[in-house]
Amino acid sequence: MKTLPAVAILLFAIVLNGCAIVPGQRMDEGALQREDSHVKLVQITPELVENDQAQAAIPQELLSYQPEDYRIGSGDTLYITVWDHPELTSPAGSQQQTVANGRLVRPDGTLFYPYAGTIKAAGLTIEELRLLLTKKLSSFVRQPQVDVSVVGYGSHRITLEGAFQHTDAQVMNAVPVTLSQAIGAAGIDSQQADLSGLTLTRDGKTYRLDLTKLNQAEGNQAIYLKPGDKVFLPYNDSKEVYVVGEVMRPQAITFKTTDLTLTQALGRAGGLSQVTSSGNAVYVIRGSQKLSQTPAEVFHLNARSPASYVLADNFRVEPGDVVFVGASAITKWNRVLAQLLPLSGFIYQTTLSVDKANNP
Repeated sequence: MKTLPAVAILLFAIVLNGCAIVPGQRMDEGALQREDSHVKLVQITPELVENDQAQAAIPQELLSYQPEDYRIGSGDTLYITVWDHPELTSPAGSQQQTVANGRLVRPDGTLFYPYAGTIKAAGLTIEELRLLLTKKLSSFVRQPQVDVSVVGYGSHRITLEGAFQHTDAQVMNAVPVTLSQAIGAAGIDSQQADLSGLTLTRDGKTYRLDLTKLNQAEGNQAIYLKPGDKVFLPYNDSKEVYVVGEVMRPQAITFKTTDLTLTQALGRAGGLSQVTSSGNAVYVIRGSQKLSQTPAEVFHLNARSPASYVLADNFRVEPGDVVFVGASAITKWNRVLAQLLPLSGFIYQTTLSVDKANNP
């Protein structure tokens, strides 16, 4: 009696359990949902997309800030006019330029003015300083008519760093300036800038802003800058999203803005393979910097539903994300057979050898 070789029995067992040993990458959702897993499975839903969009909105505390009247500071140069008293107004002579007759606010915030003495000017508005000088001079000058103007601004600055064409500190004057105006004056290095990484640091707190939304903001949506603000625009050194699995062109995709959506990422990769991809196996894998404390996240999209295209078009990917498209069940099975075909030839030859040995 002929016996079936052990290799053939093994092949038979492999065929019966082919789905359990499918070659290639796949996502085991059951393993992700275990309590000891360092990865959290998150379904892409309308609520998740809405929450993501809300977080990208411009912070209300920035929008609500309204510039105050200009306050004098150290480094400012003031021109003080006392009408009918040119010896006080222009001690260097009226033929000199206005700046030559200006009064520089010292590093300690004070300035000296004849008959008024040393005055603490820093922190005062122009109107407050005018009233103070009028009061002090009234003891020496009858009904003094005093006027104060700033002829040299040097105290209040905003700092712009990173991928700007001009990173010199911008001096603020009495005219309020918006963030968009400051960025426009500095100029963006569009070839190297990461437009999605713009940050504004104010009073020790850093805000991350969406430059696209900022450019769309108008009227009361404008962000006014405050003295001491720091604006930073990072460089786009290695900002990529990786699209792998059952897509037409698996690749690393570079981008500069925050507006790269899951739909766009898949589109740049040529879209899902109509032959091999599984419509319900689209995942976005997002790592965690502290995996022991915060689990990584795997976002799942069921692309078989028509509504999924709306969700994908509003789900924003982030730098370092891995977009993985799983294979369909028939594709997995075909791959099992493809790997077993070379083995079947070997089994056939082995069977012939055993048969000849048993039947010389």
